[in-house]
Amino acid sequence: MNELKILEKLDRIETIVRAHKTVLTFDQACDYTGISRNYMYKLTARGEIPFSKPKGKLIFFSREKLDDWLLNNSHSSKEEIRGQAVEYAFRNKRF
Repeated sequence: MNELKILEKLDRIETIVRAHKTVLTFDQACDYTGISRNYMYKLTARGEIPFSKPKGKLIFFSREKLDDWLLNNSHSSKEEIRGQAVEYAFRNKRF
């Protein structure tokens, strides 16, 4: 097995291990979310993303809170909107 394939497999293993942690370091959070380090620093400085700074130096992130934050501005598909409209119409029928 060549060196490149071994490194790729190690990267996959690290990703799997990280996925099971509940608390992530700054770099792990960047990898997990796909957000660049620069942009992540901006988000934390502006208080736009949930994070912890236990001793005032290192930044940590809750994976659960990151998931919530990433999904907080979700948009429904056209099919979901149609279903909600039909359900609303049936629920609010006036006779």
